[in-house]
Amino acid sequence: MGSAAAVVASRIQPLAARQAAVSPWRSRIGLELYTVRDLLTTDYEGTLAKVAAMGYTEVEPVGYNNMSPRDFRAMLDRHKLTMPSTHSAARGTGLELEKQLEGFQVMGIKYTEITAPPAAGATPPPPDPRRPAGPLPPGGYFDTGSGRLRNSFTETEAFGPYQPRVSLDSVKRRAAQLNANGKIAAKFGMKMLVHNHTGEFEPLTDSPRTTMDVLIADTDPALVTMQLDIGWTYMAGVDPIALFKAHPGRFELWHVKDAFGLKTVNPSLSPNARVSSLAIVPVGTGHIDYKPVFANAALAGLKHFVIEQDNASAWGDSLAAAQISYKNLATMLQ
Repeated sequence: MGSAAAVVASRIQPLAARQAAVSPWRSRIGLELYTVRDLLTTDYEGTLAKVAAMGYTEVEPVGYNNMSPRDFRAMLDRHKLTMPSTHSAARGTGLELEKQLEGFQVMGIKYTEITAPPAAGATPPPPDPRRPAGPLPPGGYFDTGSGRLRNSFTETEAFGPYQPRVSLDSVKRRAAQLNANGKIAAKFGMKMLVHNHTGEFEPLTDSPRTTMDVLIADTDPALVTMQLDIGWTYMAGVDPIALFKAHPGRFELWHVKDAFGLKTVNPSLSPNARVSSLAIVPVGTGHIDYKPVFANAALAGLKHFVIEQDNASAWGDSLAAAQISYKNLATMLQ
């Protein structure tokens, strides 16, 4: 009996060790719905149902399908999904803004952005003469940096919003506004989020510091958190783990994306210039190793994360791309 018990114990212990090694994040994989935005326009709830069936448990929206907060929350509940953060910002000021934040509460949102209207008397920028007339096609994006009409539904190359270098004063004013908006959001149990691309790592026009440096230093951690896009951070040539070590606890939200070309990109290029050498790909098919990143999740202060592939539909099927990313990340997390 003793030897039999020993054999059973020897078999159980490795299994227990394997179970203990599974990351707690494996059951909390989220999807930024921007990944499947081409499908949301024709079948919003059907697409959500397929996302949930893959194993995703959280989502981050880029719109609310013209639904009331209660109806949207009911739809999430039907598919056992939660929505802790949003990229469809609350807008306006005063009572109008607070009404929107009340709706965000109903939907379960804990992290948001707030977009203020232009100041009274502000002069809008002149239209860019290079921009094509009329509405942009589905997936279309006018890149003001290159003057090109890009399309993430057809192009696999990485490209994002054009981010010219900015001044120290402008970033300090942005930080002050984030803190002010954070006080409003806090009344509704929410924090402000700051999402990055590559421009946040460019030196300022009048300082060697970067936008990311200043926003981290000048925002109140109780009111504002960084939503670090791990993919754009690596594409900018910055090590996110070094950021976690320098600013522990400030990165409660992540965007998880992968990129191909990081091993061959010219290291002398600036953060913005590096992007043109890269392609965004499903997680696990590029050059980012997420195992050490998630090993430092506690140091970062991680609370929620979502997979995002900006150009998923360019791979032929955005849902299939989202499924590849889910399976690959789930494997990494065990």
